[in-house]
Amino acid sequence: MPMQLTNRRVRLMGTVIDVSIYHEEPEPLLDQVEALLHTYNKRFSANDDSSELMKINKAAGLHSVTVHPELFELIALGKWHSCQPGSHLNIAIGPLIQTWRIGFSDAKLPLPEEIPPLLQIINPNAIVLSEENQSVFLKEKGMKIDLGALAKGYIADRIADFLKAEKVTSALINLGGNVLTFGPALHNPDKKWRIGIQNPKETRNTNLMVLAIRDQSIVTSGIYERTFEINGKTYHHIFDSQTGYPVSSDLASLTIISSLSVDGEIWTTRLFGSSLERIFQEVSSQPNLEAIIVDKDNRCFQTSGIYKMRIS
Repeated sequence: MPMQLTNRRVRLMGTVIDVSIYHEEPEPLLDQVEALLHTYNKRFSANDDSSELMKINKAAGLHSVTVHPELFELIALGKWHSCQPGSHLNIAIGPLIQTWRIGFSDAKLPLPEEIPPLLQIINPNAIVLSEENQSVFLKEKGMKIDLGALAKGYIADRIADFLKAEKVTSALINLGGNVLTFGPALHNPDKKWRIGIQNPKETRNTNLMVLAIRDQSIVTSGIYERTFEINGKTYHHIFDSQTGYPVSSDLASLTIISSLSVDGEIWTTRLFGSSLERIFQEVSSQPNLEAIIVDKDNRCFQTSGIYKMRIS
C-alpha cells in the first residue's frame, strides 16, 4: 500500500499550523512535532510572560540573561539583519508592538506624545550579545525584543531538520501561511507541491497565482494580515522604526521564495516599505531568492525565476 500524506493541525502562536508528512508511521512523529512546536513557542514568544524570551525583556537595563543556543542564534541573526542599512526589520521593536497592540483585541491608536519616548528604546544596536556566555543584555530599561517577524521561519526550518533526521523524505510545513516544503509531493505527477499566493485584495484563500515548488519556502508579508481601523483610517502591523507608526508603502504584499524559511521571513520584513527598484536589486543580489510584489493598485511584479514556478 502506498504511503499516504498525513496532516496534523495545531492552533498555536496566534495562528493555525499544519504539518503534512509522508511516513509509514506518521502519528508518533507528528506527536513529537507538536511537542516541539510548544517548546519553540515557550522559547520565542513575546506574548507569553513566562517564555524564555520574556526573561531577557524583563531584565532590560538590569543584567544579561544566559539563553538556550537556539534563542541566542535567532536573536544574533535578527540583530544582524536589523542593523543593516535601510532594513525595515527591527527585533527591538517590542515597545511599539506592545503599545499599538495591532492584531490583538485591545489594539489602540497611541497618543502622539507616547511615540517619541518609545523611539529611544527600539535601537537594535543596544542588544548586547556574548557569544562566549550565550547571553543577551538589553542596555536600556523598557527595551523589548520581539521575534515575531522571523521566529515562524526559524521554527519551520528546525521542524524540517527534525523530520529529516527521523528519515522523513517528504513534508509540507505551514505555519500560518509561511510554507516550507522538502522532498517530492508524491500525490502530484511532477512531484512538486502546489502553493497558492494570496491575492491581497480578496478574502483569504483567493489566489493571485499558484506555484509548483520543491525544497523551497514561501513567505508573504502583507498589510492585509493584521490591521486595525479607527476614524476611517486603517493601520497595519509592519512598523517604521523612524516614525513609530506603520510603514507607509505602495506595497500590499511581498512574497519571498527561498531555500530556508527564515530567509523568507527576514527578507519580506527587511524589504517591506522599500521601492520596487530596491526590492528587485536586493533580491537579485542574494542567492536562491525570488520575489512576488503586489502594490496597492493590485499590480503584480515578479523576479525572473517565478515564471518557471507558475502553473496558474
